[in-house]
Amino acid sequence: MSSPNRRRDLDLTKLMMSDYEVTMSGDSMTEFYVKFFGPKDSPYQGGSWKVRVELPPTYPYKSPSIGFINKIYHPNVDLASGSVCLDVINQTWSPMFDLINIFEIFLPQLLLYPNPTDPLNGEAASMLLKEPEKYKQKVKDFVNKYATENSQNDESVSESDLSSYSDFSDGNLSDDDNDDKFPIDL
Repeated sequence: MSSPNRRRDLDLTKLMMSDYEVTMSGDSMTEFYVKFFGPKDSPYQGGSWKVRVELPPTYPYKSPSIGFINKIYHPNVDLASGSVCLDVINQTWSPMFDLINIFEIFLPQLLLYPNPTDPLNGEAASMLLKEPEKYKQKVKDFVNKYATENSQNDESVSESDLSSYSDFSDGNLSDDDNDDKFPIDL
């Protein structure tokens, strides 16, 4: 087994042994889902999201791609596709990071400190800048509607729904183009 595969398996095992609920996608060790909770002291507190993770063949030298499956209202998350814009992480990813860093550091910081100057959701960015209290309320409304245990049971997203996301900048997403389903790498 090559070193990147050994590292991938080790990082995945560490994530599965942590407090995070991890669900594998079939037999693949490169695609899985993680249950992620909103950070304390944020409008996302109390919400839980199913986050899709795809590991590239060159992981950990290339960062994973991630996307929220259930809806989240955030300037740096595309509302339709769930893809995440994490420019700082894209630029600073290093093999020193592992999968747990994504869920303990990167995603909580993204939710606690949104960057409205580099939005994937222009409406959320504008609202955050112009009407921060209204933004917080809309986030809480989305948490209640899409990120509670009851809402996830009522409106669970099936795997077939993943292929229906088509709000990407190039507009030419095909089911065969797995690298572009979540075009923003960490």
